[in-house]
Amino acid sequence: MQRTTVKQALAAEAPIPEILIQGWVRTRRDAKGFSFVEVNDGTCLKGIQVIVDAALPDYAHIDKVNTGAAVSVKGELVESKGKGQKWEVIARSLEVVGATDATYPLQKKGHSLEFLREIAHLRPRSNLFGAVFRVRSRLAWAIHQFFQERGFVYIHTPIITASDCEGAGELFRVTTLDPENPPRTDDGRVDFSRDFFARPTYLTVSGQLEAEVFACALSNVYTFGPTFRAENSNTSRHASEFWMIEPEMAFCNLEGDMDLAEDFVKSLIRDILENCAGDLEIFSRFVDKTLLERLRFVVERPFQRCSYAEAIEILEKSGKRFEFPIAWGANLQSEHERYLTEEHFKCPVTVYNYPREIKPFYMRLNDDGRTVAAMDVLVPGIGEIVGGSQREERLEVLRANMRDHGLDEADYAWYLDLRRWGTVPHAGFGLGFERMLMFVTGMGNIRDVIPFARTPGHCAF
Repeated sequence: MQRTTVKQALAAEAPIPEILIQGWVRTRRDAKGFSFVEVNDGTCLKGIQVIVDAALPDYAHIDKVNTGAAVSVKGELVESKGKGQKWEVIARSLEVVGATDATYPLQKKGHSLEFLREIAHLRPRSNLFGAVFRVRSRLAWAIHQFFQERGFVYIHTPIITASDCEGAGELFRVTTLDPENPPRTDDGRVDFSRDFFARPTYLTVSGQLEAEVFACALSNVYTFGPTFRAENSNTSRHASEFWMIEPEMAFCNLEGDMDLAEDFVKSLIRDILENCAGDLEIFSRFVDKTLLERLRFVVERPFQRCSYAEAIEILEKSGKRFEFPIAWGANLQSEHERYLTEEHFKCPVTVYNYPREIKPFYMRLNDDGRTVAAMDVLVPGIGEIVGGSQREERLEVLRANMRDHGLDEADYAWYLDLRRWGTVPHAGFGLGFERMLMFVTGMGNIRDVIPFARTPGHCAF
């Protein structure tokens, strides 16, 4: 008999005389002459009730049907007589596929997020985290759908790279050299010419530079993959391994970049509202009671836009005492971003034209000589969710930027070639997948939207 998922069973339009349900027991309640067993297989938030009659031969093993046990149930799908459920299964047979006992950590009671992080191999079986990872799957699908419908070409950029895209030096080194006894040059330095790739290599912090290569050939491209930052940051928004979506568009300026970023964010939220209503229910009940209202608000209204200079002026005149003082030339911190979105504008904000000194070398220098054509999309509750810019397409200006940032042109010769041969204005941005997931679920910690979080000092599982 072919298995029917719980999601399919709950969506049935008529009774089913013969049905096979397989999943994990959430609860068992014994009554006189029969037992109620709730089975969930992870395909949706709700479980399905199975009624096991004491007259069944299998009922002798009902004591093994504990919370967490894997079971296989054959029976009949019938209309339920209970409230709050349309269908239930009358069991004809019940087999315990995988037994468990009272030591199973996910008993039917409240568990803290901190505790569930310690059992990340089991937390997907909980209602909350089952919902998180179903939404994660749908969000990934919606990302590809957005770009494919607009004619973007999906490219795979390398995970191992010799380039530091952000120029911040926060990279994980990739090496096969013996850490106890590495080969050395005559002057005592580590001889990376004898390493696997014959040069220093790292885990990528971004696929942007390689995406620019393909944008200058295929026009509109995007990459979606893992990125890594060796940044010793222990905030609720930072992880050492996370996923990024990075589109790159030829013949595009900052205005077009901001337009696409706004359309993208709204499209993703709209898709989740339309396709994940059941899972959003648990977030709006137990995580953020204003979640649905906030998501609809973002979809229905245009984002505000203000320059970095205007943002600094707003913050300086706010009268608030920030932990990090604010002045021209300072990076906007999370508290500044959240003030702009949550208290001043009360909606998402796109801040643009940042000081050149605080931005990477590849961003296009504006005519004022002080700022670059950069933009960040800030959202309530999270802060920055998108960061992007128009790229510097002018060869000599780019070379000057690289000198100012202390970069060796020889390491980026291929990148400079794009400006020598057929250069065009182009722009792109990066959206942190997990931050977007935090926004649409209301989850407050990035560790709770990644299957297995990698953060400073933690690399379990």
